Amino acid sequence: MKKQLTLLLLFIGILAQAQGMFGKNPIINLENFDQKRIHYGFYLGLNSYDFKFDYKDVAEDIEVKSSVGFNVGIIGNLKLTEHLDFRFEPGVSFSSRNLIFPYILDDFDKTREVKSTYINLPFLLKFSAKRTGNIKPYLIGGYSYAMNLSSNYNATDDNYNGKFRMKRGTGNLEAGLGIDIYFEYFKFSPSIRGVFGLDNEIIDDNTPYSPWTGNVTKMQTRGFFINFAFH
Repeated sequence: MKKQLTLLLLFIGILAQAQGMFGKNPIINLENFDQKRIHYGFYLGLNSYDFKFDYKDVAEDIEVKSSVGFNVGIIGNLKLTEHLDFRFEPGVSFSSRNLIFPYILDDFDKTREVKSTYINLPFLLKFSAKRTGNIKPYLIGGYSYAMNLSSNYNATDDNYNGKFRMKRGTGNLEAGLGIDIYFEYFKFSPSIRGVFGLDNEIIDDNTPYSPWTGNVTKMQTRGFFINFAFH
């Protein structure tokens, strides 16, 4: 939560800076940029991934310790109407999470590090407000598919051999908000996103009563992104 709050404060700071840069009657930059039927860009960003667990029986929650990761990708934008665009934003996300199993006493078995490299394929709709000067806020959301290249999905070893396994792919819902800031030569678009996994991603251990997976009925990704897009 502290990392997510830090990312949120960073995003708010960028918005405040943007408001201060453009004043009341700015020179209008890139006046006809949004009239293009198709345009492209790229993004860099930060992420904080988490998991949501559902359990068979009441027990101590599995604790998730997240770290800040990195996103990079490209953007294809198709203008549909004056205020609606279709976005395809393929990219890669790198993240790491530590799962703490409080009811396991052994220090090694108590923790499992989950490193993930996701290939993300988001299909999004962008709803833009009316442009004011060189600023235009927007909402964005849709469906994304994430392929986890570090999932260990085909490993025969399980947690008894120190290997935490996840399914290769998952569908997600994405929703967020952002702001287009028009400079003289490019458009800068910071956005904040929530990612909500739809599928159960855990692969059960080979032993039904495993202390790592035996009581888990569902494990779904939760994510928090800040992306900085350039067009």
